[in-house]
Amino acid sequence: MSEMKKYKMYINGEWIESTDGEYFPSYNPATGEPWCYVAKGTAEDVDRAVQAAHHAFLHSSWANMTFTERGRLVRRLGELISARVDELANFETLDNGKLIREMRGQLSYLPEFFYYYAGLADKIHGKTLPIDKMDMFVFTSREPLGVVAAITPWNSPLYLTTLKLAPALVAGNTIVIKPSEVTSASLLELMKLVDEAGFPPGVINVVTGFGMPVGDSLTKHPLVRRIAFTGGPDSARHVVRNSGENFAQVSLELGGKSPNIVFEDANPDNAAMGIIAGIFGASGQSCVAGSRAFLHVDIYDKVMQKLVDRVSQIKIGDPLKNDTEMGPLATQAQLERVKQYVALGHEEGGKAVFGGKVPEHLEKGWYFEPTIFEHTDHSARITKEEIFGPVLSVIPFKDEKEVIQLANSTNYGLAAGIWVSDVAKAHRVAKAVNAGIVWVNTYRSISPIAPIGGSGLSGYGREGGYEAIHEYTQSKVVWVNTSSEPIPDPFIMR
Repeated sequence: MSEMKKYKMYINGEWIESTDGEYFPSYNPATGEPWCYVAKGTAEDVDRAVQAAHHAFLHSSWANMTFTERGRLVRRLGELISARVDELANFETLDNGKLIREMRGQLSYLPEFFYYYAGLADKIHGKTLPIDKMDMFVFTSREPLGVVAAITPWNSPLYLTTLKLAPALVAGNTIVIKPSEVTSASLLELMKLVDEAGFPPGVINVVTGFGMPVGDSLTKHPLVRRIAFTGGPDSARHVVRNSGENFAQVSLELGGKSPNIVFEDANPDNAAMGIIAGIFGASGQSCVAGSRAFLHVDIYDKVMQKLVDRVSQIKIGDPLKNDTEMGPLATQAQLERVKQYVALGHEEGGKAVFGGKVPEHLEKGWYFEPTIFEHTDHSARITKEEIFGPVLSVIPFKDEKEVIQLANSTNYGLAAGIWVSDVAKAHRVAKAVNAGIVWVNTYRSISPIAPIGGSGLSGYGREGGYEAIHEYTQSKVVWVNTSSEPIPDPFIMR
């Protein structure tokens, strides 16, 4: 243990051990072996972090900064990330097994989110209201909430943290982050840049550990005013229950069972590549994974053949190698989950036209082949439930009405892809499909300017874009009596 890297927690601008001094291992998915150790936080550690964030919100130099000054700090953090992309990408790949080339691309773009929100910092403002009383001047302002609790998952730790961190900071809040116990290292490495950027102590804090007690204590702490959660529905229900203790505001960015709909007039090559990117990118471990492909009967055989041809060429292996196209799943538990769903797919009458097993040439690590299931209907659990792995369900359809009904026959509502040449049809279907994000003739495109979020089991609230600013602020209304006349009757509401 002494030979491996040991990560402490980051609280109030200091690197500290947990109150009981314990650590737990983090595993490299490519080998299945531990590569570092992380401090195992306690409820006491959570309280220390929240108290530090609360003090910083009320009493530190952060509380007295102008919005413009806060924006400069956030921009500085983005610049430091830009200079350390390769280093941070390496830590993410070691921790969750995503391709190093994917992580370099994602982290190279990550500073744009900090730049975008830094630019918004001094543009957060209220309105003057044209009130229906001649002797009143009424205006609103937007104010920070206070301490924000951010709980982030293991599939894209830095990206999904940034979606919460950047807008929360420019709005003037302070934050306590609880990363997934599976992937804490890259976020702790980011805290070194927080120090270098010059954020006052207590503004940003990280408590590492498990859902019990760290996540539980954080989400019901009386000083937490907002909880931003990304994860699964079961954990989200627990978060919502805990938030009720103190009426903390909550946003939930959960999973999906997103459809990719291919109409008969679509470009078959582009559609096939979009489907592959949507489900086999990140080994299917993406909230917006396009795990259901609906192919019009007139183009079904052509697109299916292109899918199988390209998927059969996907190179699976070490995610640190630049020529690898698909890496391992992030955890042993996730691998077992995928295996169980593939077995269920066979039991329910689906036909695996490609993949469906652990690659024979890889002796170590948590790898699974890209898998394509062909279904004649939409009744199987594998077509309705989120797997979070490289498993695609392909289903034929005959017309627009039918495919909209099929696409919406799920409790999720996060994302959707539409592949079509008819512009009018694209608009009709985009409006009809139950999804917070709709891509037309593309998939998995992102920008700091565009909001992200869904409905149903996909959660509520929005991250990204200007809408996120409203998630981290509250409106205050001020009434000013401009009349020089005395108040005639104090018992009548004016």
